[in-house]
Amino acid sequence: MYKSELDKHIQNNSLSNSFVLFGESSFLIDTYAKKLTDIEDASVLSFYHDEYNFNSAKAHLSQGSLFGDRSVLIIKTEKKVNKTELDTLIDFCEKNPDNIFVYAYYGSDYKTYGKAFAKKNTMSVRFFSPNHHEALSIISDIAKQKNVNIDNYSITHLLNIHNGNVALSCNEIEKFMVYDKAISTKDIDNLVFGLAEINIDDFIKKILLKKDFKADLQNILEHGEDEIRVVTALTSYLTQLYMFNIYIRVNGAPNALEILGYPAPKFIVDEKAALAIKFKPSTYSKLHELLLSSELEMKSSGIDKTAILLSTLLRVQQLL
Repeated sequence: MYKSELDKHIQNNSLSNSFVLFGESSFLIDTYAKKLTDIEDASVLSFYHDEYNFNSAKAHLSQGSLFGDRSVLIIKTEKKVNKTELDTLIDFCEKNPDNIFVYAYYGSDYKTYGKAFAKKNTMSVRFFSPNHHEALSIISDIAKQKNVNIDNYSITHLLNIHNGNVALSCNEIEKFMVYDKAISTKDIDNLVFGLAEINIDDFIKKILLKKDFKADLQNILEHGEDEIRVVTALTSYLTQLYMFNIYIRVNGAPNALEILGYPAPKFIVDEKAALAIKFKPSTYSKLHELLLSSELEMKSSGIDKTAILLSTLLRVQQLL
């Protein structure tokens, strides 16, 4: 089924008690996993990615029949769980209506899940990336929940800043909660980093791979972007890479959900992980020191910010 059908079941209180969530939108998968497992006073067991253990999951769903508690099991992973094990966990839910099981699959190999559980009562739901109208509705609803006064025009502006990324746009709503007024596009420009995510990422990768970036920099500045925001974007990107670097050193492999706080496509995780481990922790320290110093210098009056920015970026490449 699709999101619209699931919404109808939610409205009609006709839900199953086991769910397989998958598709193109990690944001919607995450949102509905949370919504479907928001059970008061339930005993909740969550597995994230490599944490999954079948025996522990099975034992958790078994305890409801022993102690009378509502047991909620959540599995969030980019790796497929064995189909036989999923069937067993779903069977526990069919035998005990007090159990709730949500399997949230964030991987791209999900085509078989559409009909894989047709003989079960479980609800298999495919989520597509929200179109513009759906994205507006999602962000508008979240803004209302947080008492943020923002109209659709400003929401569209926010979405454009983040290249239609609903998850990032929703996160920005938090910044507006302190304002007791309608949020305008100017407020968004002042509070939200305004470089298009894909363009700035490509630009930053050129810098970090020691490629010629001068034409891209000129193009960015000619489109009205501020030099300080370019520096803060690079600082933020490097901070994220450093988080990947440390996590990989400690755990051996990256986990986007734990590092970033949200699932990310595998190709992005792999790309950032490969780039992150190219640099030593001491290099990250030197880069951050340079960028923070340059940002502070740019904020002084009467300074040629463009010249400082170019010099800073060239020095970044020298440190790599």
